[in-house]
Amino acid sequence: MNVKDSNVDPAALAVFRDVMTVDPPEDLPPEQWRALDRSFGQLWPAPGLRRRDRRLVTITCLAFAVTAGPLRAHVYAALSSGDLTIEEMLEVVLHFAVYCGWPKASNLEMHVRACWAQVQRDRGGQPRPLPPLGPDDLGRNDWEARLQRGEQEFRDVNLIQAPPRDSPYQHSGILGYVFGHVWQRPGLSRRDRRLVTVASVGLCEAPVPIASHVGSALASGDIPRSEMDELIRHFAAYAGTARAQALTAAASGTTPCR
Repeated sequence: MNVKDSNVDPAALAVFRDVMTVDPPEDLPPEQWRALDRSFGQLWPAPGLRRRDRRLVTITCLAFAVTAGPLRAHVYAALSSGDLTIEEMLEVVLHFAVYCGWPKASNLEMHVRACWAQVQRDRGGQPRPLPPLGPDDLGRNDWEARLQRGEQEFRDVNLIQAPPRDSPYQHSGILGYVFGHVWQRPGLSRRDRRLVTVASVGLCEAPVPIASHVGSALASGDIPRSEMDELIRHFAAYAGTARAQALTAAASGTTPCR
């Protein structure tokens, strides 16, 4: 079925062009036209979240699902539109790796690099190599200071006391790396990281992290309840209503899991 026969609202097609930075496809099966009409006629233009916020949630969901075509389309659109810079997108990859796993993050970075090269070609230039990073980009190398700062960052993000340093997971992983380094990196705001994290823990269906991160995002004010509700609605469209139900249940209270 072509676009003229699809009965898709012209406003939805305009939103598609604005979000995806390309024209809609010429031919799709009827069910895909209906899905496009719902997504770009109702979901993406809805109030409650900025377009950039929706991109962070969408890319997280698609990267977790390892859906190459949609993932590449949305990564390309985020970069092409300027909603996310290449530096910000690469920070998303690292943050996603922490919460959804390194193999899936490796797949995401592969698509990010390919899409960035395509964006540069489409702008009339040749793809340029990314600049190398140096030791200073790894943060402080005073390990005790790093652990102490990680404990403080854990408290600031989760609004509960930091865990004890009594296992490799908590000492090296949580305090030394996740909160001692990743959450403090300058490439994304704390709100950005909360958006990626809430989507990630929802995708992983992990009850304690869901309760903790949804609760602390709300209690901190970084994601107000109206925006959390819209985040969950957007998440449901890309990750399914079953996974979204756990986020909805966690959002019914506004305190982190203790």
